[in-house]
Amino acid sequence: MSTQITTAFVQQYGSNVFHLAQQKGSRLRGGVRTEMVVGKSRYFDRIGAATAQKRTSRHADTPQIDTPHSRRRVDLESFEYADLIDDQDKIRTLIDPTNDYVLAAVWALGRSMDDEIIAAHGGTAVTGETGSGSQSLGNAQKLASVSGGAGSKLNVQALRRAKKIIDASDVDPSIPRYCSPSAEQMENLLSETETTSSDYNSVKALVQGELDTFLGFKFIRQERNLVQSGSLSFNQTSGAVGSGSGDADTYEKVPAWAHDGMLLGLGKDINARISERDDKSYATQVYACMDLGAVRMEEEKCVQILCVPS
Repeated sequence: MSTQITTAFVQQYGSNVFHLAQQKGSRLRGGVRTEMVVGKSRYFDRIGAATAQKRTSRHADTPQIDTPHSRRRVDLESFEYADLIDDQDKIRTLIDPTNDYVLAAVWALGRSMDDEIIAAHGGTAVTGETGSGSQSLGNAQKLASVSGGAGSKLNVQALRRAKKIIDASDVDPSIPRYCSPSAEQMENLLSETETTSSDYNSVKALVQGELDTFLGFKFIRQERNLVQSGSLSFNQTSGAVGSGSGDADTYEKVPAWAHDGMLLGLGKDINARISERDDKSYATQVYACMDLGAVRMEEEKCVQILCVPS
């Protein structure tokens, strides 16, 4: 056989583009309240709980009860994605990746949307009539997951405490509640009997290894949670944050919240365009953008669970 036969070998190329593993768009958008925003910022007014006055005599004066008012502000941020595809690229690769680039763009912007929601959950909210005030998430709305007198990954005990914190603020039980842990925290949660036993939970957790809802929380797994940066003390028995010998530095911040406790402000929803660029040798440009911002509307409806990382 000729030693030059290799020149006749046939090379076969795929006609499709395969996307690598990635979060395909936003996972948290459906779990928060969404409002449209016109302009750079928008204020959202809040009304707090009022107290009724007991009438003690006939023909008494009508009481004047001041209803508590407050505000939260959401500021818009702009996000963009753009990439070019030369005509020569299509010829040399034998494929047209334009549609796949659009998917990549939309997915990337969706992940940025989740990043804004996660950051706002535990961040500083802008408050006041003119936005001159600020409100952080206090230690009373934080807890450390503990087990056996030490910090732990996410467990049922921590979920019970998160539920208690929200319930103790008289949050309407009809409002959907969510918890968004990483795969690391879900693994530990699924190792506990209460979450996998059919006596406590659905068979789905047993068969498919997926935990949909437990203790009133619907779970949305994602891998974008922030970590605690700096020392933060906690009680290694109760998990209470603010004092104790435990230190939550580098712990994963797992957010839990009631639906309208978080707000996503949309100035412009995700928008994608495909156009020809005459200044780039008539290459095809895939462009996508969005304007949005997020704010924590009410501390009482948000809980941060600090969990031991991997």
